Amino acid sequence: MKSTITHILCATDLSKHSAYTMCHAASLAAATGAKLHMVHAVQPMSDDAKITLQMFMQTTGAGETAMKARHDHAKAVMAERQKAFWAHVHDEDQEVQKQVESIELIDGYPAEVILRRSAELKCDLIVIGAHEHGYSQTFLGTVAKRVLRRSSIPTLVVPYRDDDAHS
Repeated sequence: MKSTITHILCATDLSKHSAYTMCHAASLAAATGAKLHMVHAVQPMSDDAKITLQMFMQTTGAGETAMKARHDHAKAVMAERQKAFWAHVHDEDQEVQKQVESIELIDGYPAEVILRRSAELKCDLIVIGAHEHGYSQTFLGTVAKRVLRRSSIPTLVVPYRDDDAHS
């Protein structure tokens, strides 16, 4: 029996390498006709980070302003990455952009956000990037491992690649 893919969730980390993951998700959407949902989770600040922020932000409301600025910055980076990705997609492949149904920036722990949104959107496939080295890459590798362990749907982990493979 052949299963049908109708909704794909692509989890991005906003790194410059996330375009390679988006390329695979877009290719799968084009091949299957599936709707594509792009998601980025903004990791909550640790309690230590919040305390440090409060120490340096003595003005009433300054902490909330800083948190909003952090979220707004992530949103701007996500928009920039999306724009750059689609600018590098060949003209004959631009049609798949119409299959992008949602682009979301969600506050929460990445693995939890990815799993929750994939269930809420009734996704048939999760596409997530994996990285090889460095602190942030190890963290993102941990997210991929958590998603793989807990996902009830197929999950494609795209290996780290250090070039413009999406062109």
